[in-house]
Amino acid sequence: MTKNHLTRCAALVAATVLLSTPLVAASAATPKLKWGACPDSAGAPRGVYCAKLLVPLDYSKPTGRQITLTLSANGSLSSPHFMLVNPGGPGASGIGTEKLVSAALPQAVADQYSVFSFDPRGVGASTPVDCGDLTKLSPHPALPYKPANAKQEQQRVALAKKVADQCGAKAKWLLPYITTENAARDMDRIRIALGKQKIDYLGYSFGTKLGATYATMFPQHAGRFILDSVVDPLVSTYQSGFEQNVALEKRTQQMFAWVAANDKTYHLGKTGQAVAKAWEGIRARLAAKPVSGKVGKPELDDMLASSMYTEDSWPTLLEAVTQYLKGDPEGLLSAADQLALGVDPAQLAYNCNDKGWPPTWSRWHRDTVRSDRQAPHYAWLNTWYSAPCAFWPVGPAKAGRIGSSKVPPILLLQGRYDGPTPLAGAQRMQLVLPGSRLLVDAGGNHASYLFTDNPCTDVPAAKYWLTGKLPANGTCPASRPAG
Repeated sequence: MTKNHLTRCAALVAATVLLSTPLVAASAATPKLKWGACPDSAGAPRGVYCAKLLVPLDYSKPTGRQITLTLSANGSLSSPHFMLVNPGGPGASGIGTEKLVSAALPQAVADQYSVFSFDPRGVGASTPVDCGDLTKLSPHPALPYKPANAKQEQQRVALAKKVADQCGAKAKWLLPYITTENAARDMDRIRIALGKQKIDYLGYSFGTKLGATYATMFPQHAGRFILDSVVDPLVSTYQSGFEQNVALEKRTQQMFAWVAANDKTYHLGKTGQAVAKAWEGIRARLAAKPVSGKVGKPELDDMLASSMYTEDSWPTLLEAVTQYLKGDPEGLLSAADQLALGVDPAQLAYNCNDKGWPPTWSRWHRDTVRSDRQAPHYAWLNTWYSAPCAFWPVGPAKAGRIGSSKVPPILLLQGRYDGPTPLAGAQRMQLVLPGSRLLVDAGGNHASYLFTDNPCTDVPAAKYWLTGKLPANGTCPASRPAG
């Protein structure tokens, strides 16, 4: 990224509105949390406890309708420090994340921290966005992502509109309030309920946007923050999808090169180009004859996209594909269940409330056709995943600018070839959060801090948790699988 490009980003920052301050002061009365068993539906692992916290649906009406947040905790609640964790999404459940993080922290850090998480508003065991049963709207095998003609495209458009209409019919009362800023306000209510002056925070993926938003809105309560796999703060969610397409395509070519390097195992070609050609043959074969009538070309595309989050999933996908080629489809059916993409109402609610979604389909079509030239595996897939935002029944919500207040310096971690959150996003986040530090590892795994082995990032991160001292900016080798 050139200096001139960063200068243009800085100009964009100056032209953006300020991120709004809290609408109301938090109540002076500190709510008491009652910790107990988590809801059965949360699927919490053993040793995790939950508590309920009421927060305003609309923070401009703090005594009006309340909604529920479900908080989760692992182990002792009396450590000297506490860490709040968000796993991303948006729309991912946090319950159970605190146990994974607590178990993975270096012992010296774990001894100092109680780790908490929560289901954000709209998600899971908190008051959820309920769009009803959406599974009937997307039968399998699905229509191809890249439409072969105008009729197929309009069928997909109609499906996206049905999703938006159904969410509007079921959850319109809640949808306007599912915003990143409201989730940040909820975080401050959590801080108060836990009786803490400051939050120490670990956020992955969308959790980086949430953490940076909180630090901007409540800088006096922002403690030690680590943000891993950083969302771009300077572009709309619509635009970031097209940047993501290119990064995912590059990551896919890296996977094909890896497959070629392991040709003795997978027998798909000895060069990346050969593997790419073989992959297209597999897609064509599944298009002609879906496995068990439900796993066709779009389902394989889903699996490929899901595998771009971590290279640990590459062997699972490739083993399933090679077994399918040998006449055994069971692994492919299983992988389809594990790696399937589906409609996530909470994720749509957060994303569709953002500004920047074109109101006319012709713009979506034109931009996707252009993106398809650079990212043929992802352009149409990503567009259809977000297409309900073209017809969303509410919004967009007012939103401000991350970094509009004096934010305490924080630590940013990023993979150079991360597909879901490209490197440029982390660089731009550092630009808008002066004094923050960025460590870039040479790999491409998404949200890998604590779940892969990389002393180059792990050691300075541990020091930061313990002392508050940030490392210098730097580059690191690629992470290795943990253990």
